[in-house]
Amino acid sequence: MPRISRQKSQSGIYHIILRGINRREIFHEDKDYRRFLEILAKYTKESETKVHGWCLMNNHVHLLIGEGKEEISATMKRIGVSFAWYYNRKYESTGHLFQDRFKSENVEDDKYLLTVIRYIHQNPLKAGITKRVGDWKWSSCNGYYGSKTHPLGLLDSNLILGMFSADNKELARSRFKEFNEDINNDKCIDYESKLRLTDEEAKQKIIMHIDEIGLEQVKNLPKSERDEILQTVKGIDGITQRQAARILDISPNVIFKA
Repeated sequence: MPRISRQKSQSGIYHIILRGINRREIFHEDKDYRRFLEILAKYTKESETKVHGWCLMNNHVHLLIGEGKEEISATMKRIGVSFAWYYNRKYESTGHLFQDRFKSENVEDDKYLLTVIRYIHQNPLKAGITKRVGDWKWSSCNGYYGSKTHPLGLLDSNLILGMFSADNKELARSRFKEFNEDINNDKCIDYESKLRLTDEEAKQKIIMHIDEIGLEQVKNLPKSERDEILQTVKGIDGITQRQAARILDISPNVIFKA
């Protein structure tokens, strides 16, 4: 069946989610996050695409971008292929890194534009990774607050900050910060994704999926049997690979290569 074409945004602005295949982790250390942002900067600059915001989580990426001189799907393809090449070479991996097709939604008015940027910045907070919005260094949040972001020149904050004050940057940042940290029930395209499980909840789910095999026995199984079980565990919604590694007392490296 042929794919349905994406509906064109009249504003040219899109909220995009790029997710690891089977929810696998795509960032394992700081160098991976930094490399993705450098690739993002390279191809958005070449295509004159504006990057209004981002948040890099362990197994997915949120972007708020304005289409440049080529269709957004072409820009995203180049970004995805380039990072997958880097990842597979670094981690001696093969196969697809990302889900076949990125998710996107059109951002057609100012009100929803503000909803999306706040939703993106609050992702780590609502996932329980941080206690404050500005604590997560792999988002554009602190760039809006006036700090430098890596790489320099990637973030275009003028459109959104201009909604809070057209001629006073400091006032705009202050008003944006208040808005950005406000408690809310914002919902965007990936709202149906399940919240991260606690370790105890994850432990019980793993037990249900591995039948009679005890958690402590998994790491001692022959590689083929162990990898089959780890692949099952990686497919459980709400459980990250690092969390599974803690519960099973197995190296995260062993889990993501399974």
